[in-house]
Amino acid sequence: MIKKITTKFDASILVVEDYSLNAEVVKEMLEMMGCSVDIAENGKVALDLLQNYDYDLIFMDIQMPVTDGVAATQMIRDMKSEKKDIPIIALTANAFPGDREKYLASGMNGFISKPLRAQDLEAILLKYLPKKED
Repeated sequence: MIKKITTKFDASILVVEDYSLNAEVVKEMLEMMGCSVDIAENGKVALDLLQNYDYDLIFMDIQMPVTDGVAATQMIRDMKSEKKDIPIIALTANAFPGDREKYLASGMNGFISKPLRAQDLEAILLKYLPKKED
C-alpha cells in the first residue's frame, strides 16, 4: 500500500544531484509537498547558488563531478554566514556500514539512501522544517 503524502511545507529546497532524472524525481516529490525547489548539478553550482539565494534545507548527492557532496558540505560548514547552519541531508546509493557515520562526520545532518521514497523525504522535512499553515 502506498501512503499518500498530505503534509505541506512552505520551504525553499536545494537539490544537489548530478543525475538529471533523479533530480527531477526528487523535485517533483518535493513540489507535491508544497516546496519550491532549485537543482544544482554538482557541489560547485550549489555553493554558487548559496551565495545568492536562501534555502531552508539541502538534499546533497555524494558522488558528483567537479565538487562532490562531502567536499561541498565541508565548504558550506566553513562559510562565514548563517548559511553554514542549513540542514544538509545526504542522498546516496552508498548505504554500506560506516557510510552514514562518515557523512554525518562531514557535517551533514541526515542520510537518505536511494532509491528515494516520498515518505523518506517527508520524514526529513517534518524533522527539520515547520509545516505550512492552512
